[in-house]
Amino acid sequence: MQKSWSRIFALTMGIPLLLAILSACGAGTTTGTGSATSTANKIIKIATDFPVSGKDTSSGKPAENGAALAVAQANSSNAIPGYTLVFVPKDDVGVSGIHDPAVGVQNVKALIGDALVAGIVGPFNSNVAKAEMPVTNQAPIAMISPSNTNPCLTKNTAASGCSGANDQLATLRPTGKVTYFRVATTDDHQGPANADYLYKTLNYRKVYVIDDAETYGIGISANFEKEWKALGGTLLGHSSEQSSTTSYVSLLTQIAAQKPDVIYFGGLDSTGGILLRQQMLQVPGLQNTPFAGGDGLVTSTFATTIGLNNGGPIYATVATTDASNTSSAQSFIQQYDKTYGAAALGAYSAAAYDCTNILIQAIKTAISNGATVPTNSNDAAGAKTFRQSVINAIQNISFTGALGAQAFDSNGDTTNRVITIYKLAANTSGKPDWIYATAVTVS
Repeated sequence: MQKSWSRIFALTMGIPLLLAILSACGAGTTTGTGSATSTANKIIKIATDFPVSGKDTSSGKPAENGAALAVAQANSSNAIPGYTLVFVPKDDVGVSGIHDPAVGVQNVKALIGDALVAGIVGPFNSNVAKAEMPVTNQAPIAMISPSNTNPCLTKNTAASGCSGANDQLATLRPTGKVTYFRVATTDDHQGPANADYLYKTLNYRKVYVIDDAETYGIGISANFEKEWKALGGTLLGHSSEQSSTTSYVSLLTQIAAQKPDVIYFGGLDSTGGILLRQQMLQVPGLQNTPFAGGDGLVTSTFATTIGLNNGGPIYATVATTDASNTSSAQSFIQQYDKTYGAAALGAYSAAAYDCTNILIQAIKTAISNGATVPTNSNDAAGAKTFRQSVINAIQNISFTGALGAQAFDSNGDTTNRVITIYKLAANTSGKPDWIYATAVTVS
């Protein structure tokens, strides 16, 4: 049966809708003074840092929704007796209208300054994580990302492409300790999975690669390219184009002369993905050429903007399990649909939901182990000790959530490594959507 994120499920189970809506609308969130709506219980704050406005809205907002739903459910079920969880969302979009590492750093510094913030879910983009990690590592405060996939955020092995000049760990972890975690599979697996699918399943042989000159795009393209060559495929060329590029027509005209079987793009819909696909239609010889990329393309904005029957086929990967094909995710999907609507479900909504629940479980474990929650937003000494206890609990966690069992290796990477492949096609309502094609589990 055809699957897609916007598939509408029977709405039969779950928490009271009002609580979820109140959380989404800001009830229970902090004000500029650090006050909260509940005074009956002690306060613990859970923060997010996602791009939830501008061109990145369809990437970040669904993830923020997943996190907000987890907090609402936890409060409804009194998950941590004696405490009210307060949701503190941050937006890392800058003046350019897309995610901005400098804004992300400002966000995490503000969150670190509030002693009641126990941990941060996010960020969404790898270049934002690269800027934030040295700051949060020294605080210390836990970050758990649902969607960062650049391998060099956690690895320095030759196999991952992160050794030598690409070894960033000393900068990202100035304390030498792991404080950053993620549930997304890294691009040293995501890029090759896409190459394997395009080469082995679709029988494409000649590819031209373009990246957006950002941390994520460069990394996933390099890993795709490495696997493509190992398979025996022909690499026609590789261009790195700044995300501010407004016209790719000249480059695409040059590419068309080489007659590629497929064009692979490493980047986001907002950093060139949509524009490239649109401008392929303007270039003779590329109107029906297949287009492929990573999870940066898998958004509702890309699907609705590009539409159906408009050029060659489009394929993309996502670095987690597909929620609609996972039995453990059905309750989450039902509640998400009830609260935000099926159309608002994104590639990493379920992953952000799981990240938040992992953080909540870790907070509960830390308290059970004797850790003391900071007395107020100014209790910096208390925050440092408590946050380290939460980090320790995350490192040793065994958790089963919407996307299945989760645990973290010594680098903070998930042990549940799955790549899902999608095709842009019509969903059950006849609208353009990312439709599940297959999934690959990697070791």
